Amino acid sequence: MPTAGASPRVGTGNEGLDDILGGGLLVDRLYLIEGSPGSGKTTLAFQFLLEGVHRGETVLHFTLSESTEEIQAMATSHGWSLDGVTIRELMPSSGSLAPGEQYTVFHPSEVELSETTRRILEEVKRDRPARLVIDSLSELRLLSGDPLRYRRQILALKQFFAGQRCTVLVLDDLTTSERDLQVQSIAHGAIMLQQTQTSFGTLRRRLSVTKLRGSDFRTGSHDYAIRRGGLEIYPRLVAAEHRHESRRDRLPSGLPGLDTLMGGGLERGTSTLLVGASGTGKSSIAARFAVQAAAQGERVALFIFDTVAAALASVAA
Repeated sequence: MPTAGASPRVGTGNEGLDDILGGGLLVDRLYLIEGSPGSGKTTLAFQFLLEGVHRGETVLHFTLSESTEEIQAMATSHGWSLDGVTIRELMPSSGSLAPGEQYTVFHPSEVELSETTRRILEEVKRDRPARLVIDSLSELRLLSGDPLRYRRQILALKQFFAGQRCTVLVLDDLTTSERDLQVQSIAHGAIMLQQTQTSFGTLRRRLSVTKLRGSDFRTGSHDYAIRRGGLEIYPRLVAAEHRHESRRDRLPSGLPGLDTLMGGGLERGTSTLLVGASGTGKSSIAARFAVQAAAQGERVALFIFDTVAAALASVAA
Protein backbone atom coordinates (compact mmCIF):
# COMPACT_ATOMS: atom_id res chain seq x y z
CA MET A 1 0.00 0.00 0.00
CA PRO A 2 1.32 3.48 -0.78
CA THR A 3 2.63 5.45 2.13
CA ALA A 4 0.68 8.33 3.59
CA GLY A 5 2.19 11.25 1.54
CA ALA A 6 2.78 9.44 -1.74
CA SER A 7 -0.12 11.20 -3.53
CA PRO A 8 -1.26 14.85 -3.55
CA ARG A 9 -3.66 15.58 -0.73
CA VAL A 10 -6.17 18.25 0.10
CA GLY A 11 -6.72 19.46 3.66
CA THR A 12 -10.17 18.97 5.15
CA GLY A 13 -10.07 22.13 7.25
CA ASN A 14 -10.06 19.98 10.40
CA GLU A 15 -6.69 19.33 12.02
CA GLY A 16 -7.85 16.21 13.85
CA LEU A 17 -9.34 14.61 10.74
CA ASP A 18 -6.26 15.42 8.67
CA ASP A 19 -4.16 13.63 11.29
CA ILE A 20 -6.42 10.57 11.10
CA LEU A 21 -6.25 10.59 7.28
CA GLY A 22 -2.49 10.91 7.18
CA GLY A 23 -2.50 14.47 5.88
CA GLY A 24 -5.90 14.89 4.26
CA LEU A 25 -7.96 13.50 1.37
CA LEU A 26 -6.47 12.39 -1.92
CA VAL A 27 -7.34 15.01 -4.53
CA ASP A 28 -9.93 14.60 -7.30
CA ARG A 29 -11.78 11.75 -5.62
CA LEU A 30 -15.32 11.21 -4.35
CA TYR A 31 -15.81 10.60 -0.63
CA LEU A 32 -18.83 9.59 1.42
CA ILE A 33 -19.67 11.16 4.79
CA GLU A 34 -22.28 9.06 6.63
CA GLY A 35 -24.15 9.83 9.81
CA SER A 36 -27.57 10.18 11.35
CA PRO A 37 -29.24 13.62 11.43
CA GLY A 38 -27.48 15.89 13.91
CA SER A 39 -24.16 14.06 13.83
CA GLY A 40 -22.29 17.00 12.25
CA LYS A 41 -22.02 16.02 8.57
CA THR A 42 -22.94 19.44 7.21
CA THR A 43 -20.67 21.17 9.70
CA LEU A 44 -17.72 19.01 8.65
CA ALA A 45 -18.55 19.58 4.98
CA PHE A 46 -18.46 23.35 5.41
CA GLN A 47 -15.15 23.16 7.22
CA PHE A 48 -13.90 21.38 4.10
CA LEU A 49 -15.33 24.09 1.81
CA LEU A 50 -14.09 27.00 3.92
CA GLU A 51 -10.60 25.52 3.87
CA GLY A 52 -10.83 25.68 0.07
CA VAL A 53 -11.90 29.33 0.24
CA HIS A 54 -8.93 30.02 2.53
CA ARG A 55 -6.65 28.51 -0.13
CA GLY A 56 -8.18 30.57 -2.91
CA GLU A 57 -10.07 27.68 -4.51
CA THR A 58 -13.51 27.72 -6.12
CA VAL A 59 -15.97 25.76 -3.97
CA LEU A 60 -19.57 24.72 -4.57
CA HIS A 61 -22.31 23.35 -2.31
CA PHE A 62 -25.44 21.64 -3.63
CA THR A 63 -28.25 21.38 -1.10
CA LEU A 64 -31.15 19.02 -1.78
CA SER A 65 -32.74 19.17 1.66
CA GLU A 66 -31.96 22.50 3.35
CA SER A 67 -32.67 26.05 2.23
CA THR A 68 -29.99 28.70 1.88
CA GLU A 69 -31.47 30.48 4.92
CA GLU A 70 -31.08 27.36 7.06
CA ILE A 71 -27.48 26.95 5.91
CA GLN A 72 -26.73 30.60 6.64
CA ALA A 73 -28.20 30.20 10.13
CA MET A 74 -25.91 27.19 10.72
CA ALA A 75 -22.90 29.20 9.55
CA THR A 76 -23.83 32.12 11.83
CA SER A 77 -24.05 29.78 14.82
CA HIS A 78 -20.43 28.78 14.16
CA GLY A 79 -19.25 32.32 13.55
CA TRP A 80 -18.48 31.63 9.88
CA SER A 81 -18.72 33.89 6.86
CA LEU A 82 -19.80 32.03 3.72
CA ASP A 83 -18.28 34.61 1.40
CA GLY A 84 -16.63 32.66 -1.40
CA VAL A 85 -18.89 29.59 -0.97
CA THR A 86 -21.36 29.16 -3.84
CA ILE A 87 -24.59 27.51 -2.64
CA ARG A 88 -27.08 26.03 -5.09
CA GLU A 89 -30.53 24.90 -3.95
CA LEU A 90 -31.89 21.86 -5.77
CA MET A 91 -35.07 21.48 -3.71
CA PRO A 92 -38.59 21.30 -5.22
CA SER A 93 -40.31 24.68 -5.39
CA SER A 94 -43.48 25.40 -3.44
CA GLY A 95 -45.38 25.37 -6.76
CA SER A 96 -44.71 21.64 -7.12
CA LEU A 97 -47.19 21.03 -4.28
CA ALA A 98 -50.11 22.26 -6.40
CA PRO A 99 -52.43 19.45 -7.60
CA GLY A 100 -51.84 20.39 -11.23
CA GLU A 101 -48.10 19.88 -10.83
CA GLN A 102 -48.33 16.27 -9.59
CA TYR A 103 -47.15 13.55 -11.98
CA THR A 104 -49.85 11.23 -13.28
CA VAL A 105 -48.14 9.51 -16.22
CA PHE A 106 -44.43 9.63 -15.41
CA HIS A 107 -42.67 8.51 -12.26
CA PRO A 108 -40.69 11.29 -10.50
CA SER A 109 -37.47 9.38 -11.22
CA GLU A 110 -38.09 9.89 -14.93
CA VAL A 111 -38.44 13.68 -14.61
CA GLU A 112 -37.04 15.09 -11.36
CA LEU A 113 -33.94 12.86 -11.20
CA SER A 114 -32.89 13.79 -14.72
CA GLU A 115 -33.50 17.46 -14.03
CA THR A 116 -31.52 17.37 -10.76
CA THR A 117 -28.61 15.56 -12.40
CA ARG A 118 -28.64 17.97 -15.36
CA ARG A 119 -28.43 20.98 -13.06
CA ILE A 120 -25.53 19.49 -11.11
CA LEU A 121 -23.58 18.82 -14.30
CA GLU A 122 -24.27 22.27 -15.73
CA GLU A 123 -23.28 24.08 -12.54
CA VAL A 124 -20.03 22.12 -12.18
CA LYS A 125 -19.09 22.65 -15.83
CA ARG A 126 -19.70 26.37 -15.48
CA ASP A 127 -18.05 27.02 -12.10
CA ARG A 128 -15.34 24.32 -12.33
CA PRO A 129 -14.97 24.01 -8.53
CA ALA A 130 -11.98 22.41 -6.88
CA ARG A 131 -14.17 21.31 -3.95
CA LEU A 132 -17.78 20.20 -4.07
CA VAL A 133 -20.36 19.02 -1.51
CA ILE A 134 -23.69 17.32 -2.26
CA ASP A 135 -26.12 17.27 0.68
CA SER A 136 -27.74 14.80 0.80
CA LEU A 137 -27.85 11.51 -1.08
CA SER A 138 -31.14 10.45 0.51
CA GLU A 139 -32.98 12.72 -1.95
CA LEU A 140 -31.22 11.18 -4.95
CA ARG A 141 -31.90 7.70 -3.59
CA LEU A 142 -35.62 8.38 -3.33
CA LEU A 143 -35.78 9.99 -6.77
CA SER A 144 -33.96 7.04 -8.35
CA GLY A 145 -36.74 4.67 -7.39
CA ASP A 146 -34.67 1.46 -7.51
CA PRO A 147 -31.13 0.45 -6.42
CA LEU A 148 -29.84 -0.20 -9.95
CA ARG A 149 -30.78 3.26 -11.23
CA TYR A 150 -29.38 4.85 -8.08
CA ARG A 151 -26.03 3.03 -8.40
CA ARG A 152 -25.71 3.99 -12.05
CA GLN A 153 -26.40 7.63 -11.24
CA ILE A 154 -23.70 7.70 -8.57
CA LEU A 155 -21.22 5.94 -10.86
CA ALA A 156 -21.92 8.44 -13.63
CA LEU A 157 -21.45 11.37 -11.26
CA LYS A 158 -18.21 9.90 -9.94
CA GLN A 159 -16.76 9.58 -13.45
CA PHE A 160 -17.90 13.08 -14.35
CA PHE A 161 -16.35 14.69 -11.27
CA ALA A 162 -13.06 12.86 -11.85
CA GLY A 163 -12.89 14.43 -15.30
CA GLN A 164 -13.53 17.87 -13.81
CA ARG A 165 -10.56 17.63 -11.40
CA CYS A 166 -12.86 18.06 -8.43
CA THR A 167 -12.68 16.66 -4.87
CA VAL A 168 -16.21 15.75 -3.81
CA LEU A 169 -17.94 15.05 -0.49
CA VAL A 170 -21.37 13.43 -0.67
CA LEU A 171 -23.39 13.32 2.54
CA ASP A 172 -25.77 10.53 3.52
CA ASP A 173 -28.07 10.88 6.53
CA LEU A 174 -28.86 7.13 6.76
CA THR A 175 -32.61 7.74 6.92
CA THR A 176 -33.52 4.64 4.90
CA SER A 177 -34.88 1.65 6.78
CA GLU A 178 -31.89 -0.50 5.82
CA ARG A 179 -28.18 0.35 5.60
CA ASP A 180 -27.33 1.04 1.96
CA LEU A 181 -23.75 0.17 1.01
CA GLN A 182 -24.10 1.13 -2.65
CA VAL A 183 -22.27 4.45 -2.40
CA GLN A 184 -19.74 3.13 0.10
CA SER A 185 -18.62 0.55 -2.47
CA ILE A 186 -18.32 3.22 -5.17
CA ALA A 187 -16.71 6.04 -3.19
CA HIS A 188 -12.95 6.33 -2.91
CA GLY A 189 -13.29 6.73 0.85
CA ALA A 190 -15.98 6.69 3.53
CA ILE A 191 -16.19 8.38 6.92
CA MET A 192 -18.82 7.45 9.51
CA LEU A 193 -20.07 9.88 12.17
CA GLN A 194 -21.88 8.18 15.05
CA GLN A 195 -23.69 9.52 18.09
CA THR A 196 -24.93 7.31 20.89
CA GLN A 197 -26.91 8.08 24.02
CA THR A 198 -25.11 6.79 27.09
CA SER A 199 -26.90 5.56 30.18
CA PHE A 200 -26.15 8.93 31.80
CA GLY A 201 -24.65 12.23 30.76
CA THR A 202 -24.40 13.72 27.29
CA LEU A 203 -24.24 12.11 23.86
CA ARG A 204 -21.05 10.37 22.89
CA ARG A 205 -19.88 11.17 19.37
CA ARG A 206 -17.37 9.03 17.49
CA LEU A 207 -15.82 9.18 14.04
CA SER A 208 -14.31 6.32 12.09
CA VAL A 209 -12.79 5.98 8.63
CA THR A 210 -14.35 2.85 7.17
CA LYS A 211 -12.55 3.00 3.85
CA LEU A 212 -9.76 4.95 2.14
CA ARG A 213 -8.38 3.41 -1.02
CA GLY A 214 -4.67 3.61 -1.69
CA SER A 215 -3.77 5.24 1.60
CA ASP A 216 -2.99 4.43 5.21
CA PHE A 217 -5.12 5.98 7.91
CA ARG A 218 -5.61 5.76 11.65
CA THR A 219 -8.12 2.98 12.23
CA GLY A 220 -10.60 2.65 15.07
CA SER A 221 -13.03 5.07 16.68
CA HIS A 222 -12.10 8.68 17.41
CA ASP A 223 -14.10 10.87 19.77
CA TYR A 224 -15.30 14.25 18.58
CA ALA A 225 -17.47 17.13 19.76
CA ILE A 226 -19.47 19.76 17.92
CA ARG A 227 -18.32 23.17 19.14
CA ARG A 228 -18.78 26.71 17.93
CA GLY A 229 -16.39 26.87 14.99
CA GLY A 230 -16.82 23.27 13.83
CA LEU A 231 -16.04 19.72 14.81
CA GLU A 232 -13.26 19.10 17.33
CA ILE A 233 -11.91 15.63 16.55
CA TYR A 234 -9.59 13.81 18.94
CA PRO A 235 -7.54 11.15 17.11
CA ARG A 236 -7.18 7.86 18.95
CA LEU A 237 -3.87 7.66 20.77
CA VAL A 238 -1.47 4.90 19.76
CA ALA A 239 1.18 4.19 22.38
CA ALA A 240 3.77 3.09 19.81
CA GLU A 241 3.70 6.55 18.26
CA HIS A 242 4.65 8.29 21.50
CA ARG A 243 7.66 6.32 22.68
CA HIS A 244 10.68 8.28 23.84
CA GLU A 245 13.83 7.61 25.79
CA SER A 246 13.17 7.88 29.50
CA ARG A 247 15.57 9.00 32.16
CA ARG A 248 16.41 6.46 34.86
CA ASP A 249 17.22 8.88 37.67
CA ARG A 250 15.18 9.05 40.87
CA LEU A 251 12.63 11.55 42.12
CA PRO A 252 13.02 12.30 45.86
CA SER A 253 10.14 13.05 48.20
CA GLY A 254 12.03 15.58 50.29
CA LEU A 255 11.67 13.30 53.33
CA PRO A 256 15.23 12.04 54.06
CA GLY A 257 14.12 8.90 55.87
CA LEU A 258 11.68 7.83 53.12
CA ASP A 259 14.17 8.61 50.38
CA THR A 260 16.81 6.51 52.16
CA LEU A 261 14.42 3.57 52.39
CA MET A 262 13.69 3.86 48.65
CA GLY A 263 17.28 4.17 47.55
CA GLY A 264 17.01 7.89 46.81
CA GLY A 265 13.38 8.14 45.75
CA LEU A 266 11.05 6.83 43.08
CA GLU A 267 12.64 5.74 39.82
CA ARG A 268 11.46 7.98 36.97
CA GLY A 269 9.08 6.36 34.50
CA THR A 270 7.71 3.76 36.93
CA SER A 271 4.36 3.36 38.69
CA THR A 272 4.08 3.07 42.46
CA LEU A 273 1.02 2.01 44.49
CA LEU A 274 0.56 3.41 47.99
CA VAL A 275 -1.58 1.05 50.08
CA GLY A 276 -2.89 1.63 53.56
CA ALA A 277 -5.92 2.21 55.73
CA SER A 278 -7.58 5.59 55.97
CA GLY A 279 -5.44 8.07 57.91
CA THR A 280 -2.13 6.28 57.44
CA GLY A 281 -0.64 9.10 55.32
CA LYS A 282 -1.06 7.97 51.69
CA SER A 283 -2.21 11.38 50.48
CA SER A 284 0.47 13.12 52.51
CA ILE A 285 3.26 11.05 50.95
CA ALA A 286 1.85 11.53 47.44
CA ALA A 287 1.55 15.28 48.02
CA ARG A 288 5.15 15.44 49.27
CA PHE A 289 6.42 13.84 46.08
CA ALA A 290 4.35 16.27 44.01
CA VAL A 291 5.53 19.36 45.92
CA GLN A 292 9.18 18.25 45.75
CA ALA A 293 8.97 17.60 42.01
CA ALA A 294 7.34 20.99 41.39
CA ALA A 295 10.08 22.68 43.45
CA GLN A 296 12.65 21.11 41.11
CA GLY A 297 10.91 22.51 38.04
CA GLU A 298 9.05 19.33 37.04
CA ARG A 299 5.54 19.40 35.60
CA VAL A 300 3.15 17.79 38.09
CA ALA A 301 -0.51 16.72 37.84
CA LEU A 302 -2.74 15.49 40.65
CA PHE A 303 -6.02 13.70 39.86
CA ILE A 304 -8.27 13.66 42.92
CA PHE A 305 -11.39 11.51 43.18
CA ASP A 306 -12.39 11.26 46.85
CA THR A 307 -11.37 14.58 48.41
CA VAL A 308 -11.45 18.28 47.60
CA ALA A 309 -8.51 20.33 46.39
CA ALA A 310 -8.60 22.57 49.49
CA ALA A 311 -8.19 19.57 51.81
CA LEU A 312 -5.25 18.28 49.79
CA ALA A 313 -3.65 21.72 49.79
CA SER A 314 -3.76 21.78 53.59
CA VAL A 315 -2.04 18.38 53.65
CA ALA A 316 0.71 19.58 51.32
CA ALA A 317 1.23 22.72 53.41
